Amino acid sequence: MDWLDLIERSARPLPWAEGEKIPWNEPGFSERMLKEHLSQAHDAASRKAEQIDRQVQWMHAEVLKGQPAAILDLGCGPGLYLERLARLGHTCTGIDFSPASIAYARRQAAENHSASQYRQDDLRSADFGSGYDLALLIYGEFNTFRPAEAQDILKKAHAALRPGGSLLLEVHTLAAVEMLGSEAASWYTSRSGLFSVRPHLCLQENFWYAQSLTAVTRFFVADLESGAVTPYGQTLQGYADDAYQSLLEECGYEDIRFYPSLTGKPDPGQELLFVIESKRRDA
Repeated sequence: MDWLDLIERSARPLPWAEGEKIPWNEPGFSERMLKEHLSQAHDAASRKAEQIDRQVQWMHAEVLKGQPAAILDLGCGPGLYLERLARLGHTCTGIDFSPASIAYARRQAAENHSASQYRQDDLRSADFGSGYDLALLIYGEFNTFRPAEAQDILKKAHAALRPGGSLLLEVHTLAAVEMLGSEAASWYTSRSGLFSVRPHLCLQENFWYAQSLTAVTRFFVADLESGAVTPYGQTLQGYADDAYQSLLEECGYEDIRFYPSLTGKPDPGQELLFVIESKRRDA
């Protein structure tokens, strides 16, 4: 792609048509994303250590009642939550699409002498296994999947839980998805960053689709030395609160509870997300 292609781009990309092009599993991109996960300068990829500590303590004390549990983290990243949970006596398994994050999580498990297991896989096609007391899907990752894919992930998580096991979802508010899709176009330059290790210009534009409740973000990353332009994109699916509840009920969950954050109470800076705890319903 070059600058002329950029000028002739589609005015409004359809949801998902250009929104699945961020290469989370590409080795170089994965390594750069890992740096963002581990950064304590921001919480764009993962939360800062102090906040994760508080959230893990809430999961341990309030969700798991301080009892040892088998935990499955869907989209575990570099294992920042699971290694803390393992130190509290839980048996942990993580699945993530990023090879660099999984490699880092495995190194941390070895250094911590924990029995945590990590597997690189795509949640849409992965086998989740069975016998878990708690499944996690946090930090808004649920909203990155098409509705049919999200439903399938909920059903697989249900099958992976023991009778009475819990699912902990952290999802975007509908207002947050609309706000993202309504943001004005923007740009920045960088000598090296998430999209490239070379000097580049990144152009970003966002689109909100009220009928489908989707936000599309597309990025055009221009190499400042060669002039080559690489497109990336992401689509987020929004849901009203009652739609989340209906979807969980359809997928076999009950005793559905809403919390403002992963500490069980309002948490400054986390207003764009909220938490849903539900339990596996058995016929």
